[in-house]
Amino acid sequence: MDSIGWSGWELLLVSLLNGLSYGLLLFMLSAGLTLIFSLMGVLNFAHASFYMLGAYLGYSISAHWGFGLALLLAPLLVGALGALFERYCLRRVHRFGHVPELLVTWGLSYLVLELVQLLWGRSTVPYALPEWLQGPLFSLYGVQFPKSRAFIMVVALLMLAAVGWLLTRTRIGLLIQAALEHPDMVQALGHNVPRVFMLVFGGGCALAALAGVIGGNTYITEPGMAAAVGSIIFVVVVVGGIGSLLGAFWASLLIGLLQTLAVSMDTPLARWWPTLANGALERLTVAQLAPILPYVLLVLVLLLRPQGLLGQRQD
Repeated sequence: MDSIGWSGWELLLVSLLNGLSYGLLLFMLSAGLTLIFSLMGVLNFAHASFYMLGAYLGYSISAHWGFGLALLLAPLLVGALGALFERYCLRRVHRFGHVPELLVTWGLSYLVLELVQLLWGRSTVPYALPEWLQGPLFSLYGVQFPKSRAFIMVVALLMLAAVGWLLTRTRIGLLIQAALEHPDMVQALGHNVPRVFMLVFGGGCALAALAGVIGGNTYITEPGMAAAVGSIIFVVVVVGGIGSLLGAFWASLLIGLLQTLAVSMDTPLARWWPTLANGALERLTVAQLAPILPYVLLVLVLLLRPQGLLGQRQD
């Protein structure tokens, strides 16, 4: 341990913080998808597209009226678009089963992609951080932790607290949970269950857009950003347990830390696995394996605990 040195421990600390920041961004994305599935049973293939749309709208709004207004308006606009899509498109195919639902959301993802490229082009847009988020929050032995990633952590934790409060402490939250378990009874009591579905779908899209507003300028805003995170958020949802918000939270942190720590380790695998030393994989490093680690975790979870970390077994 002493041979690592203080600079090595500082690098590990910053890597852990970066992993937590990335994991919390994944949670902001997966939270909306989890809420939509737990209430409506819809796996929204276009969910990452709403994340991308939030980033592009955040870029345009912040360029004209500032980043603060973008944080408010972009999620509201995307949430409204999501609610309209549920009301006039998804609801019409809902009665035909899950396959039409998957196909219509899959088609929407391509429609959003083409719309984004038509309006903003195919190249990366210069979505810059506001001045108060630029620069490092602190620096240790030359290793910096950016203010923007700390901001992501704060917003994600506030979002978790707000969603938890909404679902457990408010009348609309109790109505949502009741509609989840007993939709026919809630409808019989005079509540408009389809409207609840529409609001939940729109709210889930708004959460994805919020992640796009704060993630787009921290990382990158370009047409491929939805494809880059689209598969990962489904991994998060499955690993955490489909329909479990708390499971999605812990799975997001686990995957964020797993990938970020792996990226920071440029150590050859042959150092720990000597049988690779003389083979074609002798130069393979841990960092090169980072992109596939979430999917390895997904396979392991499906083999050992198919219902996910905090999901409930459905018999």
